[in-house]
Amino acid sequence: MADQSEQVSPRADASKVRESAERLEESAGAVKHSTREMADSADRRTELAADRTVLAAERTYAAWVRTGMAALASGVGAPALLSKTVPDWLAGTTGSVLIMFSAFCFVAAVWRELKTGAPPPKPDIRRLPPLMLVVLNGFLTLVALAALVGIWFGLAAS
Repeated sequence: MADQSEQVSPRADASKVRESAERLEESAGAVKHSTREMADSADRRTELAADRTVLAAERTYAAWVRTGMAALASGVGAPALLSKTVPDWLAGTTGSVLIMFSAFCFVAAVWRELKTGAPPPKPDIRRLPPLMLVVLNGFLTLVALAALVGIWFGLAAS
């Protein structure tokens, strides 16, 4: 009798195999879906990282320009502020160094923005147009050089 109770009919065995195959198929579909979601998620993280890289480069550019503008304003004002406290040559040198530093900042801003090294992945956001950066910073550099000439000729005239 023990042998009879342990025997499984061929129909029951086929039914179990069919159920197992269905569960295996469902599991394979879930794994495929999960893999697709992970790939999409990784691609999206890469795009977001590229966006952050572009925005960080723009913040760096803005910091260079902001530093250059502050140095230019300080350089123009230094001779007037320092003329009564230090010798004229020192006031003029201080203003000249600050203005030359501002011109350096304007050039470095464009150079750092355009020469980023290895190309980042394709971002979703647009970069600042390089021609606009070159024209704007070229103009600021010319203003700095004009201020430098103004300080030199202003010192020569006094």
